[in-house]
Amino acid sequence: MLLVLACGGDDGGPDAARDARLDTRVVARDAAGDAEGAEDAAEDAGEDADAGEDSDVDAGPPLVTYTEEREPCLDRNAERNVYWGDLHVHTQLSFDAYLWSVRATPADAYRFARGEEIRLPPLDDEGRGTVPIQLAEPLDFAAVTDHAELLAEVNLCLDETSDAFDTPPCVQYRTAPPAMAFRLLSAPLGEEDPMRDTEICGDDLARCSERVRSVWSRVVDAADAAYDRTSACSLTTFVGYEHTGTPDAANVHRNVIFRNDDVPEVPISYIDAPRTSDLWARLDTACVRGLDRCDVLTIPHNANAANGRIFALEYPPGSTEVEQRALAELRNRSEPLLEIYQHKGASECQPALGDDHCNFEFIDDALLCSLFGCENPANYYRWALSEGLAEEARLGVDPLQLGVIASTDTHNGTPGYVSESAWRGHVGLQEETARDRLTTLAGGVSFSPGGLAAVWAVENSRDALFDAMRRRETYGTSGPRIEVRFFGGWDYPTGLCERGDFVTQGYDGGVPMGGTLRDPPDDAAPTFVFSAAQDETLLQRIQIIKITNLEGEQAETIVDVAGDSEGLASVDTATCETSGPGFSMLCGRWRDPDFDPAVPAAYYVRVLENPTCRWSSYDCNSLLVPPRTCDDVEPIQERAWTSPIWYRP
Repeated sequence: MLLVLACGGDDGGPDAARDARLDTRVVARDAAGDAEGAEDAAEDAGEDADAGEDSDVDAGPPLVTYTEEREPCLDRNAERNVYWGDLHVHTQLSFDAYLWSVRATPADAYRFARGEEIRLPPLDDEGRGTVPIQLAEPLDFAAVTDHAELLAEVNLCLDETSDAFDTPPCVQYRTAPPAMAFRLLSAPLGEEDPMRDTEICGDDLARCSERVRSVWSRVVDAADAAYDRTSACSLTTFVGYEHTGTPDAANVHRNVIFRNDDVPEVPISYIDAPRTSDLWARLDTACVRGLDRCDVLTIPHNANAANGRIFALEYPPGSTEVEQRALAELRNRSEPLLEIYQHKGASECQPALGDDHCNFEFIDDALLCSLFGCENPANYYRWALSEGLAEEARLGVDPLQLGVIASTDTHNGTPGYVSESAWRGHVGLQEETARDRLTTLAGGVSFSPGGLAAVWAVENSRDALFDAMRRRETYGTSGPRIEVRFFGGWDYPTGLCERGDFVTQGYDGGVPMGGTLRDPPDDAAPTFVFSAAQDETLLQRIQIIKITNLEGEQAETIVDVAGDSEGLASVDTATCETSGPGFSMLCGRWRDPDFDPAVPAAYYVRVLENPTCRWSSYDCNSLLVPPRTCDDVEPIQERAWTSPIWYRP
C-alpha cells in the first residue's frame, strides 16, 4: 500500500499580484480594440508564465493572446480552471453519418453540448429522430468536425434542384444499402492520390467548388451562433473539420481546429492535400499567413488504427537536414496534441510491453487488427514520445512533442456522450439496440463511448482555450471528469499537499503539464507534484510514466506514486455493484531517482479509478438471451492521461 497524502486547499485562489496582472490584461484588451493592443496586454499579463531565457524552467508563451472582441468572462482565474469538452463530433453533414440515418445538424450538436435534448434514429415518417437523449452535465466547449471530404458531393446528391441529383453516383448514394453506398462514395479516400468524382462535380469540378463554400459557411455560422460571448461564458465552440484519409485502410485522420471565426473560405481536405505535410503547409499559408486573425492546430485521430502512419516521420527524398528541421518545426507548431482515446479505443501503449494497464480498450478484433496494424508499435503514444526525443537529438526540434486530449468521435451529433451505463451508440441506426451495439460487424463490442478533453485555461473563451491547447496544458479521460493537476520543477518542498497554496506553488516553482524543464541546478533531479480528485467513482492510484530514448533505444519506467498499488477494489459485472477501498482525493510528490541530466525525457501522469462496469456489461445484463460477445465481458478501470512534462538538457 502506498502512502497517500490528502491535499487540502487544492483550489487556493490567485494572489493579489496575479489578480492585478490579469485585470490589467482585460482592461487593456477592452481599451485597445485590436489584436495588437490585446497582444501587448496579454504579454504584460503573462510575465508570470514566462521565466525567461536564463531560467531553469520554460513555461512557454503568455496565458492568453486575444484576437476577438467579447465580454470578459466572469470565471477568469490566473491559476486556471479546468474545462471539459469534445473536439471530434460528426453530424448529418458527414457522408457516413447521413447513411446511418443521423439527421442531427451542427446546431443540434451544439444544443446537445449545452445540455439540451436531441433525438437519435430510428426516424419517424417525417425524417426526425425518435429516441431522446440528453447529457447529465453540459460541456464547456465543443467543435463539430464533419468530414471535409465529400461535404459538397453529399449535399449535391441530396439536393433535388442540383444538376448532380440524378447522376448514377448520387442515385447509388441514396438508394444502395448503407454499407455499399459508403464504400462507393468514399473509395477515393483510400487512394494515395485521390480525385473527385466528375459525374457529381462536373468535368471542371465547379459544382463541388461552389457547393463546398455554402456548406462550410453553414458549419462556421453554426459554431458562431452557439458561441456564448456573454460574460457567463457557458459554452465555447470552435470552427473545425476532419481531414480524413484512409490509404491502405489506415485511419490517417486529423481534426483541424481554428482559433476563431477568421477561417479559410473552404476546408483543406484529404482530396486537396493527401500528404499531411501538405496539409500543414497549406493551413500555414491559407490561415496563419493568409488571414489577419486566423490560427489553427491539427489533432491526430486516435492512432491505434493508423497502421503506423499517424506518427510517421517522412521527409522528401533528397531533403537536407536544414529542410528536415524546417518541416519538423512546422509539425511541432501545427500539431501540439494527440487524441489518445476515443470511440475506437486507446492508443497509449501496447499490452505486449508488459504494462498490465495497456490492455484498456485495446482493440483486439482480428479483422480490424488485420487492417489497422494493432501490433505495430508505431501506432502508440509512448513510441511517438520516444521517437520525438530521438529526432530532437538529431535535428534539434521534436516533431512529436504531443500533449493529449480524448474525444468521442461520435457520428450521432452527441458531443460528450460518454456514460457507460446510458450509452446508446455513436453510429446511428447501426447501434439502435443493445444487441446491435454488441454485435455490429464493424467494431461492435470492441468500441466504446469514448472520452473527454480537459483543458486548464484562464477562462472559457476561444482565445484562452486555444492558447492552453497550444501550450499543451491539457489532458484526456476515458469519460469521467477526474480533476488532475501535474507540475514539474527542481525544488518542490515536501508537505506541499497539506498546504493551501498547492497550485500557486506548482506554477511558481516549475511548469504545468505540457511544459518543459531545462538546465537543472547542481545535483538536482526533476521533482513532480500531482493531485487527482474523483468524479463519481473512487480513485485507485496515480502513476508516473517516464519515457526516454538513448541511442535509438526506447525505455519506459512506470511508478505508482500515490494510492493503492495492490488494487483491492472490485465490481460485480452481473449487478455492477462496486466494493473495496478507494480514494476521493490523491496527492503526492515524486523525485526521479534515476535522473541523468544528459538524457532527455518525457514524464506523464496516469490516474486509475477503481474497477467499474463497462457499457457492454450494462447492455448484456439488459438482454434475456445475450449474444456470444457477452461471454467474457470484463470490468474496466476508467482513467485520465495528462500531457507530459518534458526534460531537455
